Amino acid sequence: MADAYVVALTLLARCELAEAQLRARLTKRKFEEDDIDAAVTRLRGERAIDDRRTALACARTQVRIKHRGRARVVRQIEALGINRDVAREAVAEVFAELDEAALLEEALDRRLRHGLSLADPAVFRRVHRYLLGQGFDPSRVTALLRFRAKNIESL
Repeated sequence: MADAYVVALTLLARCELAEAQLRARLTKRKFEEDDIDAAVTRLRGERAIDDRRTALACARTQVRIKHRGRARVVRQIEALGINRDVAREAVAEVFAELDEAALLEEALDRRLRHGLSLADPAVFRRVHRYLLGQGFDPSRVTALLRFRAKNIESL
C-alpha cells in the first residue's frame, strides 16, 4: 500500500488543497492518523501545503472568475477548512488590488444584460437578493440599485 506522503503529493499535484481538505482525503483513503500527521508535517515543512497560499488562490478565483463579493469569498475559503483570520487576510489582500464598486457594477450589468429592468419591483428584489447572495455589501447593493432604478425612471 502506498504511504500517506506519496498519496498526498499525488493529490496536491492535481490541485491546491488546504490542510483540512488533504487530511479529509487521506482519512477517506483509510490512512492511520499518525501517518497522516507525519505526511502533513513533512509537506508543511516543504511548503507543499500552505493554507495562506490556498486562501489567496481561492480568493483570486472567486473574485476574478466567479465575480463574487467579499463576504461570499470569505465563506468559500472557510468552507475549505481554512482559519477565519487567514481567510480574511487573504480576502483583504485580493480586494486591495481591485475596485470593489466596479466589481459590483459589473455583477449588476451581467445580471441585467438580458433586458431586465430595475423599474419592475420583482426584478429589483430578485437582483437585490442575488447580489447579496454573491457576497456584496448590503448597503452598497441597495444604494447602487436605487441609483440605477432612479435613473431609469428619469429617462
